[in-house]
Amino acid sequence: MAKIRVYELARELNLKNKQLLDKLHKMQIEVASHMSSLDDEAVARIKQNLFGRKEKVSQDTRVKPTVIRRRPKAAAKADQKAPEAEAPPPEEGAPEQASAPAEPEAPRREETAEAPPAVVEAESPAAPEPEPEAEPRPTETEAIPTETAAPTEPAPEATTAEPAPPPEEAPAEPAAPPTSTPEPEPERSAVKAPAKAKAKKDTPAKIIKLPERPAKPESKTKPLPVTAEAKKVEDTGEEAQRKKKKKRAEEDTNKRFFKKKISFRKKAVVEGEDLYTADLRGRKGRKGAKAKTPPVQKPQITVAKAIKRRIKVDETIVLSELGKRMGLKANELIGKLMGMGVMTTVNQTIDFETAALVASEFGYEVEKAAFEEEALLKPQTDEPGNLRPRPPVVTIMGHVDHGKTSLLDVIRKTHVTEGEAGGITQHIGAYHVSTDKGQIVFLDTPGHEAFTAMRSRGARLTDIVVLVVAADDGVMPQTVEAINHAKAAEVPIIVAVNKMDKPGADPERVMRQLADSGLSPEQWGGDTIFVHVSAKQRTGISDLLEMISLQAEMMDLQANPDKLAKGHVVEAKLDAGRGAVATVLVQEGTLRVGDPIVCGVHYGKVRALIDDRGNPADAAGPSIPVEILGLSGVPAAGDEMIALADEKDARQVSAHRQQKQRSKELAKSSRLSLETLFEQMKEREVKELNLIIKADVHGSIEALSESLVKLSNEEVKINIIHAATGTITESDVSLATVSDAIIIGFNVRPNAKVQAMATEENVDIRFYNVIYTVIKEVQDAIVGMMESRFEEKLLGRAEVRQVFHVPKVGAIAGSYVTEGKVVRGERARLLREGVVQYEGKIGSLRRFKDDAKEVLAGYECGIGIENYNDIKVGDAIEVFIMEEIRPKVASPAQS
Repeated sequence: MAKIRVYELARELNLKNKQLLDKLHKMQIEVASHMSSLDDEAVARIKQNLFGRKEKVSQDTRVKPTVIRRRPKAAAKADQKAPEAEAPPPEEGAPEQASAPAEPEAPRREETAEAPPAVVEAESPAAPEPEPEAEPRPTETEAIPTETAAPTEPAPEATTAEPAPPPEEAPAEPAAPPTSTPEPEPERSAVKAPAKAKAKKDTPAKIIKLPERPAKPESKTKPLPVTAEAKKVEDTGEEAQRKKKKKRAEEDTNKRFFKKKISFRKKAVVEGEDLYTADLRGRKGRKGAKAKTPPVQKPQITVAKAIKRRIKVDETIVLSELGKRMGLKANELIGKLMGMGVMTTVNQTIDFETAALVASEFGYEVEKAAFEEEALLKPQTDEPGNLRPRPPVVTIMGHVDHGKTSLLDVIRKTHVTEGEAGGITQHIGAYHVSTDKGQIVFLDTPGHEAFTAMRSRGARLTDIVVLVVAADDGVMPQTVEAINHAKAAEVPIIVAVNKMDKPGADPERVMRQLADSGLSPEQWGGDTIFVHVSAKQRTGISDLLEMISLQAEMMDLQANPDKLAKGHVVEAKLDAGRGAVATVLVQEGTLRVGDPIVCGVHYGKVRALIDDRGNPADAAGPSIPVEILGLSGVPAAGDEMIALADEKDARQVSAHRQQKQRSKELAKSSRLSLETLFEQMKEREVKELNLIIKADVHGSIEALSESLVKLSNEEVKINIIHAATGTITESDVSLATVSDAIIIGFNVRPNAKVQAMATEENVDIRFYNVIYTVIKEVQDAIVGMMESRFEEKLLGRAEVRQVFHVPKVGAIAGSYVTEGKVVRGERARLLREGVVQYEGKIGSLRRFKDDAKEVLAGYECGIGIENYNDIKVGDAIEVFIMEEIRPKVASPAQS
């Protein structure tokens, strides 16, 4: 035999490497590790050692005296005759080998009965090897003697079942009967049926093969000790085949048993509500366990205290956050809102009113979260002794091109009009003028219809309104609008009738028209001051200034300069070199360089103050217009400017306002009701024109946006997707690319890099400096996007009086033109008794055998209709054309 390694021998003996190494060390066989080699002599010694111990254990654990007396003899003879075992096994022994490996109980029995000699014949020199196989688990054999004793009882019956040649070898014969009852589950059979236990009695000892260590193929052919009787019985070929088949079947059964045994444990799904049921623990644990579990009480729903059922909410709140504060799932709130007709999702925001309604349904009370902004921006009361006179703020208003800015130029002795594009004012300007009558602050507003918001804002900021009306033009739409703004602001009006130097000047007509609008002149017994002026001839200017001063004295204008400043933003823009620049009219207090301020949602520290003539200033008192540098962003025109004592407070107020603004925008965009759902579906079918507006000042953006949005109609919708002050940048071009928008630059232009990017991305950038042109071109674009309508226009009518059939041509209607004219190539309709028979085109038209282009009323002609010959006398032919009617877009409504 060749040398064998330790781990191979351990595998053959079904031992662990460590167990075999310990035994080798006890036997003083030198080995280093499981990879060491063993010669034949060492292998024989270890096997002999294991076999000898097994014999001893079997004698100690046997209960029946007959078995104890006879087994040692059979085992001893088997040891002596094992090397000589050459004869075939008996017929009864053939099934025994197949059943032996299939019985897991075998290792618990220390019986050394002979195994099938068929296996021994294959490896006769190694016959003693299987004997030591009982050694790996000697403790089990000693611990369960009762189980090993049970199968020995039917031994006498087994001996009588087969004739035994020598009397002393009779106990060895019972090894054959176990083949008659192969069992897939030997462990259960040993306990339940004695007949099955009888079959297991004489099987050779085997080690239980664990599921994780399946039996090796070599173990099937392990030689077992051969008795003397096995030599005398010859095995036939048929018995050997049957033995092999039965052996395979039992091994397969054994494998299936171990696979099934792993998954015996059953699992059950426990629902959440079952955790509180009393019978839950009764289902778990061992069978028959009757341990009583204490009753578990279900948790009771607790009602929060009244103070905890109050929720503080800002202007808006996210639905999931509201549910978290109420201790409810968002799905419950969504279901309740759907019942109220409001479609929302978990991450959408709802306003305060909606939150209050849905919270009341669940018994909660919603309160508005009071921010410290009111405390920080609390207005200060002015003591009468601290008030000082201040200059009046005068706003010049009127219709476009009536001479407002020219009149102001004369007062300021400047030339503002020459710098305005198109000769019209497109910004709101604030100017401080020192006159003989005192200091006056003028606000110049645009007169174009697009600048309604500017005029309204100017009227709110002013003390006196000077209404300029051209003597030759009279009252115009923007004149009436300016009157309405002034009346709404409850501001006194002084009328300046301009252009008195023109030949067509008619001041009396102007007075009559204004009287119809509610402005009665003092000359007629009213309370409105009328002054005749001429900006071109510089006449009447002093009278106008005197009237303004008198009106201001009557109003007794006062303010406290010794407190933190407060005012309003007149205009704002983004300057390339200076950043955000806001023109502010201070109304209370004094604004100084370094003061922390808040303008709308933006804040900052005043870095510089610039007066209306471009000179730096250190401070600005009441009624003084200045430009402010240092804001974090461009505020909106009309925003309130407030100076604070601490920059930290200004930052907090700005952050709070930005949060409120963002929440409102989200709530506005996300709110969807069942009523508006259908409208949104219809809007998806409407064509959209996306625009990006970049202008020099915020007021121009406001005017452009308002005017362009008014151009929207049922077919085309104008979307202002972005509007900001400053030059056109690369981000604007990128936004226009993804949104398919047109960029409108009003008094701004891009640099060469941005222009090249726009050309590469095929983005259309339009540049304008007059608002008229912007509105007109956008109107043309809308007309191009709208679908044209086609209307039928009747050209003429003819009566068929005779029908001619011309070969290769068809039927020709000899007709008389009763009205209009018949034109060749135009569309025609054949009528028979008032019913349309055919509609096609006139293919041929002749008069006196000559082709004609058209035939007028009162003449006869021959008419041929293309691809139609069913013409009868008395039919009527109508000739018509389809005329395209281009849609029209109305200009922004004039108020």
